[in-house]
Amino acid sequence: MPMPPLPPRFEGDPEPLRIDLHMHSTASDGALSPMDLVALCAAQGLTHMALTDHDTLDGVAEAAEAARREGLVLVPGTELSTQWRGIGIHVVGLLPEGVKGALVEGLEAQAVARVKRARTIASRLERIGLDDALARAREQAGSERPLGRPDFARALVAAGVVPDVATAFKKYLGAGKPGDVKALWPDMAEAVGWVLSAGGVAVLAHPLRYSLTRRKRGLLLDDFSAAGGQAAELVSGFQNPDVTRDLSRQLQERGLYASLGSDFHFTGGHLAPGSMSPVPRTATLPVWTHPRLAPRFNSGA
Repeated sequence: MPMPPLPPRFEGDPEPLRIDLHMHSTASDGALSPMDLVALCAAQGLTHMALTDHDTLDGVAEAAEAARREGLVLVPGTELSTQWRGIGIHVVGLLPEGVKGALVEGLEAQAVARVKRARTIASRLERIGLDDALARAREQAGSERPLGRPDFARALVAAGVVPDVATAFKKYLGAGKPGDVKALWPDMAEAVGWVLSAGGVAVLAHPLRYSLTRRKRGLLLDDFSAAGGQAAELVSGFQNPDVTRDLSRQLQERGLYASLGSDFHFTGGHLAPGSMSPVPRTATLPVWTHPRLAPRFNSGA
């Protein structure tokens, strides 16, 4: 059965599109294997998806094979950890040509940075009472993949230091807290360059989540665009439609495309693959119409 074409414009349909371009698997800090994630996406009725694990594409080959079996269009991707003016910023790379160019060395550097970062986070958490923090986080990860803050958050919960993951981030791991280690990440502009060198599209991840004023968010979008960034997530999970419309205006002013994704990590929460607020009617162009991505999305493979 041929894949239904994606709309060339956002027309304000009340139902979310059957597409999700920001999700995680066990290749980083997600709970589902790449194969199981694809199966869940198919069960949710998705037709197009991207796997965007943190600073790696290790799960893409498995996801691609599963997507072929399920009849989904998969776009390889990754979510790069970066910093901008001292703030941790994430850049999603949608990579129809896979990993090449400067992105190869960039991902290697990110892997080294993640190891150093995990050790730093562990040291800081041990000072507040989480003994053997690195080993406890590794136990929560359940594999040898690079550790992330959610692993330490679950370790804090398991040790009884905090009642839940949300509190772990609020007290110890969120922005400005002891476990918020971002000095090891590259500048945002450098990471954007990695994505461009691989023939990909650089997407500013969830721009509404950085606790920025509208003016400062505009400065972030300005610098992102100046570095060669091509798109931003207009919708990330569930958000106020008025805020979405305002963000759409900011994207249009800078000629940026609009992406969307759930940022799905695990089942049982309020998010599932493809679950996000509908996109209001807007003249901002969907990211799948970008010349670098349109062939992949239109090919049905």
